[in-house]
Amino acid sequence: MLFPKVPRLKKFDYKGPYAYFITICTNFKNQYFVEKETVEAVLSLLKGCASDYRFKIFAYCFMPDHLHILLQGEEDSSLKEFMRIFKQKTEWCFKKNRQKALWQRSYYDHVLRKDEAIEGISRYILGNPVRKGLVNDFRDYPFSGSMVFDINKM
Repeated sequence: MLFPKVPRLKKFDYKGPYAYFITICTNFKNQYFVEKETVEAVLSLLKGCASDYRFKIFAYCFMPDHLHILLQGEEDSSLKEFMRIFKQKTEWCFKKNRQKALWQRSYYDHVLRKDEAIEGISRYILGNPVRKGLVNDFRDYPFSGSMVFDINKM
C-alpha cells in the first residue's frame, strides 16, 4: 500500500512559539473515540506530552474518528518531536490493549498566522460536535475541552 506524502511545509522547522491547528485521523477512520476509557487514556497522554514538550493546549476535540488539537509552543518547543512522541505513546498503549493500530500515518497541521485568533479557532474546534449533529451545545460534548480557557465562558 502506498502512503500519501507527509503534508509539511518545506521551509519551516516547526520550532518555537507558534500556534498550530492539528488534525489526526484514526487508522482507516475507525470510530475509536466513542468510548470514555479510550478518550481518557489518549487525553492523559496528550496532557503529559504537552507538559513535557512545553505546549499549551487551547482546545481539543475527540470526534469519533479523528482528533483536533489547537496548541501553542514556547521558544524551545518542537511540534514534530511532540507529535512523534504523542503518537508513539498513544499507539503503543492502544495496541497493547486492543491489538490494533490507532492512527493513520502522519497528521494535518495548519500554522496559525498572526491575524488568526486562537480563541476563535478554539470555538471552531469545540463547535465540531454541534456541526456534526452529535450535540446541540458544545458544552454537552464529553470529549472536548481546553487546558487554557474556561469553555463555559466561551
